[in-house]
Amino acid sequence: MNTLEIGILYTVATVLIMFSGVPIAFAVGIVALIFMFIFMPFSQVLIVAESIYSELNNFTLLTIPLFIFMGAAIGKSRAGSDLYNSLNKWLYKIPGGLGIANTLACSIFAAMCGSSPATCAAIGSSGIPEMRKRGYSNALATGIIGAGGTLGILIPPSLTMILYGLATEQSIGKLFMAGVGPGILLTLLFSIWVVIKFLLEKKSKVADIANNQTPIVENYSLREKLATLPRFSPFLLLILFIMYALYGGIATPSEVAGIGAIGAFLLVVVVYKTWRWRDLKPIFAGTAKESSMIMLIIGTSFLFTYVMSYLHITQAVAEWLVSLNLSKWQFIFWINILLLFLGCLLPPVAIILMVMPIILPPMKALNIDLIWFSAILTVNMEMGLITPPMGLNLFVINGVAPDIPFKDIMKGIAPFLIIMVIGIILLCIFPEIVMWLPNKYKGV
Repeated sequence: MNTLEIGILYTVATVLIMFSGVPIAFAVGIVALIFMFIFMPFSQVLIVAESIYSELNNFTLLTIPLFIFMGAAIGKSRAGSDLYNSLNKWLYKIPGGLGIANTLACSIFAAMCGSSPATCAAIGSSGIPEMRKRGYSNALATGIIGAGGTLGILIPPSLTMILYGLATEQSIGKLFMAGVGPGILLTLLFSIWVVIKFLLEKKSKVADIANNQTPIVENYSLREKLATLPRFSPFLLLILFIMYALYGGIATPSEVAGIGAIGAFLLVVVVYKTWRWRDLKPIFAGTAKESSMIMLIIGTSFLFTYVMSYLHITQAVAEWLVSLNLSKWQFIFWINILLLFLGCLLPPVAIILMVMPIILPPMKALNIDLIWFSAILTVNMEMGLITPPMGLNLFVINGVAPDIPFKDIMKGIAPFLIIMVIGIILLCIFPEIVMWLPNKYKGV
């Protein structure tokens, strides 16, 4: 068989096994092993365990379980609820203030935990019911949380950025900094849409009719506002310290992850008194489960890409892409279309580890800045998290608000997808939004 036939067979086999319901880690591992037995010397099969271990024996990977532990410590506490309540009390007078509060809460919580589903669940469990009580339509309430939750993979610390850095051999610190500008941009664009949509709904009374109730009117004194600060302000200070240590080059990403993990755990114990085993067990169990899952995907994905490289599939596809003689922007356009399609079917972890080795050589040939492209790719992955059929955040929202029809959820999500496309266009027109902080970064 020639390389083209092997490549097509490899792709078809991967898709079929994935859609059979086999977990992604096992699916790519099974495909890689089958093709190793058929097309590669048996000596290569004998060193599979050693190959996977050598790839996982990377100090940078230590950041993943540490940031997951940090997110689990915060996500299993009432930090998300307290953050949301505080922002609501400070912003309630602004038109759409509660929606903006939820958007900002998602942004800040994303910076605390680095996980989109965790952000979506933590803020959505409080935010969606409260918005519905106060006159927001089902569509707008779920759209805000679904889109806001995606910021978890963009605003640092971001597991997606870590994996991208491993796949492209780029500085994790610079990648973290590259997510700050786009994260602020999307938060701002989301907030503007929330205000516009809220005013339109208020004018047409759509929200009141849909929920069949009179919206709650709130009023908070300065004392009540200030009373909300002591609980979540320590977590914000921790995030600011982490960003300072990372941005100032004081610590490496792995060291920052350790600081964040220990700091978040101590704050949860002190502020929320979660020192009993029944409180700590979900934190440790959640960290172990998610870390093991991601590490297993990483290990088998390395094996998957190694087989592609050995069989010259990666090189052949890269050469084909280069031979198309696409301009830089044509290439970026079609790659974004591909990533968006894959994002509807696969999680960001699998897409990055499987696709980047293929498109990396053409990107280098076209002199595409890999730090800048990380932001483009991540926003694209965000869209995949809220796009059927496999949009993870859609399932989270359905779990938080099971009585809301799926068509209402998608009606609320659609405008935010358009906003994300606008965001990608703005990042292409004004690359400084991404590159300003990385260019000033002093770390590694």
